[in-house]
Amino acid sequence: MSTCPFCHPHDDPAQSIVAENETCYFLMHEREQDVLVGSGVIVPKQHRTTTFDLTPDEWRDTYELLHEAKRLLDATHRPDGYTLGWNVGEASNQTVPHAHFHVIPRYEAGPHAGKGLRHWLKRPE
Repeated sequence: MSTCPFCHPHDDPAQSIVAENETCYFLMHEREQDVLVGSGVIVPKQHRTTTFDLTPDEWRDTYELLHEAKRLLDATHRPDGYTLGWNVGEASNQTVPHAHFHVIPRYEAGPHAGKGLRHWLKRPE
């Protein structure tokens, strides 16, 4: 897809390919680093709209790249934990229609420490 930021990661100078393997990238974008220091996304190199469209090889490579990303982040940022997740579809706030797995280092002294993904879903409106 010609306008997809994850299909063409080299086109955005603010986006870095931190690691990659045969089918996936681990990307970081500068705009996220002020709020979510060390955060990034693992994306398949081929355009896949949702997680459910990934091939078995892309699942394997996502797993392998997740462990590589953790090694890198543990060495460079020393987080106290991680929030990991997929948003699939507009109802879950998937804003880029290319499957992407969020890797967010978490810190005990950081904002919203101790509050994971379910915290926000369980809050009364």
